[in-house]
Amino acid sequence: MNKITNYVRSFFNGRHVVIGVPYLWFLMLALVPLLIVLKISVSEMESTSVSSMISWSEGWPAIKLNFASYVFIGSDELYVQTYLSSLKYALLTTIICLAIGYPFAYFMARSPKHLQPMLLMLIMLPFWTSFLLRIYAWKTLLVNNGVINNVLMSLGIINAPLEMMNTPFSLMVGMVYSYLPFMILPLYANLSKLDMRYLEAAADLGTSPFKAFWLITVPLSKAGIIAGSMLVFIPAVGEYVIPELLGGPNTLMIGRVLWDEFFSNNDWPMASAVAVVMILLIMLPMAIYNKYQSEQSELKS
Repeated sequence: MNKITNYVRSFFNGRHVVIGVPYLWFLMLALVPLLIVLKISVSEMESTSVSSMISWSEGWPAIKLNFASYVFIGSDELYVQTYLSSLKYALLTTIICLAIGYPFAYFMARSPKHLQPMLLMLIMLPFWTSFLLRIYAWKTLLVNNGVINNVLMSLGIINAPLEMMNTPFSLMVGMVYSYLPFMILPLYANLSKLDMRYLEAAADLGTSPFKAFWLITVPLSKAGIIAGSMLVFIPAVGEYVIPELLGGPNTLMIGRVLWDEFFSNNDWPMASAVAVVMILLIMLPMAIYNKYQSEQSELKS
């Protein structure tokens, strides 16, 4: 009895509780919902509900798995093209955010210390406004009779309104605008910790500023680049709101297909299969990032 009491006490000490709470959180809010979606994806859709996977025959349980949704996804060109389109737009968003965000983060990290909190606040300021309102604001700016076209026409730069809404351009504008802070923040956190003595030593050895930046600053900020790219690419793949409000029929992404299957077609197994395949696509860059993090931890130790 004493051994059991001591085991219970040791289990509920501070160390085990601190470790156990995140695992419990992950189990309840991530793993269990994922298993439910996986279960629905291999079930059959009845009139208003999903069929059970387990049936009883002569007192013995029988598990029935239906992989028709996965077979259809692999054989239907629409789904394949939609997945490729989602990956393409997510990759373009990541590259553009990196191209814009790196100079921003570099400028912030090299600014005087008393100005950095204010610059950081300006980057975080859009998060104080609803995401939906910010996307709607871009919609009013990009329409044919919107602010941008009216200003350009009043200045005589154009004679007719530019077709910007419901195009890949409007989609990319919304995606880059929404996810740019997620690129800047990890880059800034990494660049602000850069040891300036490396650059000073390179300058003393006659290295040009650009060469020192390319050979020293960029490699040392690799962790921030990878973290920012993952923070942008992963949610961008499954984005729904921006393609729905700013994109058009030529900018179909998997988030919109997922919504249509769930709520328009009422085909929950197909929608769940689409979601599972999307999760598998997202897990690949996450695995690459985790591998890089493990290698960095081993090098530091």
